[in-house]
Amino acid sequence: MLSYRHSFHAGNHADVLKHIVLLRIIRALQQKEKGFFYLDTHAGVGRYSLNTYEAEKTAEYQEGVARFWQRDDLPPEVADYLAQVKKVNYGTQLKHYPGSPLIAANLLRAQDRALFTELHPSDFPLLRNNFKQYENVTTKRDNGYQQLKAALPPKERRGLVLIDPPYELKEDYDLVVQAIEEGYKRFATGTYAIWYPVVLRQHVKRIVRGLEQTGIRKILQIELALRPDSDQRGMTASGMIVINPPWTLEAEMQAVLPYLVKTLVPENTGSWKVEWIT
Repeated sequence: MLSYRHSFHAGNHADVLKHIVLLRIIRALQQKEKGFFYLDTHAGVGRYSLNTYEAEKTAEYQEGVARFWQRDDLPPEVADYLAQVKKVNYGTQLKHYPGSPLIAANLLRAQDRALFTELHPSDFPLLRNNFKQYENVTTKRDNGYQQLKAALPPKERRGLVLIDPPYELKEDYDLVVQAIEEGYKRFATGTYAIWYPVVLRQHVKRIVRGLEQTGIRKILQIELALRPDSDQRGMTASGMIVINPPWTLEAEMQAVLPYLVKTLVPENTGSWKVEWIT
């Protein structure tokens, strides 16, 4: 369908969670000197202006990253995240937001390498242009799911795959599981991070059941909810499912999620969970 544009949602509560988890995994990979490979399957454009019509129409960032912008009580994990956002903002105002590709690219060392794929015909030229100066980044217009066959295993034998589809189609919930199966066959020691929205809980349960049936061990689920599940229109929560997470991730997220819920959901309707699927 290719109608989804992340520019309407950049910097929202789901991005906050996703990018904090992404950062914690990259920081863990950087504990070793040996290089790693980062694959972003649904990269978007990589950088978003918060002054555009799209961003202002929904203003979702106001209830996401903006809630942290002026605070001075940030836990270390949130401070690290906000530092990455401030790298793309000049001055004291929040005007730009980095997508996951830009956050990762700005952290890559000389020995690390990244591949960003995007299929959308309007977004890919912007993605390519945003990263043309990065020597260790490759961009490709392609179906990101296919790269779990084509790009794995990486020569580095260490790496992270972020799968962040728009879930425009119900099939995406199954395609994510199939992609993980394909990737894991080729690169069983890699870390895989899947972002998911909670619009209808039954769709999330499909992913969880599918992953349970793969027989893969070490699957951690991290979720932040703004309000309880509902059958009404709209996303009530979002989460990250991480396969082969760093050993530090569970404790880090248990420490930071109460703060995220308190700050992002002042109405006291929010909740969080960190639990093992397998």
